[in-house]
Amino acid sequence: MARFDAYRHAFPNARLDRKDNGVLEVALHTEGGKLVFNGHTHEQFVDLFHEIGEDRDNRVVILTGTGDAFMDRIEPDGFDFFTPRGFDKILREGRKVLSNILDIEVPMIAALNGPVLLHSEYALLADIVLATPGTVFQDKPHFEFGIVPGDGVHLLWPHAIGSVRGRYFLLTRQILDAATAKDYGVVNEIIVGDRLLARAHEIADTIAALPPLTSRYTRMALTQPLRRLIDEGTGYGLALEGISAADVARSMTA
Repeated sequence: MARFDAYRHAFPNARLDRKDNGVLEVALHTEGGKLVFNGHTHEQFVDLFHEIGEDRDNRVVILTGTGDAFMDRIEPDGFDFFTPRGFDKILREGRKVLSNILDIEVPMIAALNGPVLLHSEYALLADIVLATPGTVFQDKPHFEFGIVPGDGVHLLWPHAIGSVRGRYFLLTRQILDAATAKDYGVVNEIIVGDRLLARAHEIADTIAALPPLTSRYTRMALTQPLRRLIDEGTGYGLALEGISAADVARSMTA
């Protein structure tokens, strides 16, 4: 059995399709509609990106969403922010999911089909970012829950758009529309929605035509600074997030 066949249907919140040239399309979803992020998907995506990275037959990865949003809704089901063991699980998964994305040693294209209001760090670890005119970016849930945005966005937004802009984006829960995000350097192209995936595949097919080691090692070279950034700062950020979550829990029970 080919490796892809072994994991293709293993993840209930990811639809995986791969073309003969090795271009893998990964569409995040919940029951065929837009993704509802929760503690179960948080755990699931660690293994999803690990399996993708371990499959040497993948040549390019397109990461996209389903419906009218890439990721704009989160529910508490499956999360335990308020006990040491519960947040230990979140911390371990939060570190691993980012390192597993970086361990995908082939070029990645984020095709953002709508708002990205949480876990925008997934898109910022891609090499090429395409968006629709309706795509907006915001770090919405952390401050709504009263916790530190320490899961990687605290590293990647200042890195991507500049230190002052990045800190403003997080502290004010700024909403960046697609055009502003493009001006800031977060988005490469803005594509009309029904052309988004077609354009992603056009780019991916061009990259997949390169010699396999050339495309693979180019991704590795380009993401080495990100790997260093993530390795050094994610555990610390998540630890601060956990402390703030514990304080929220204490205030709720006081």
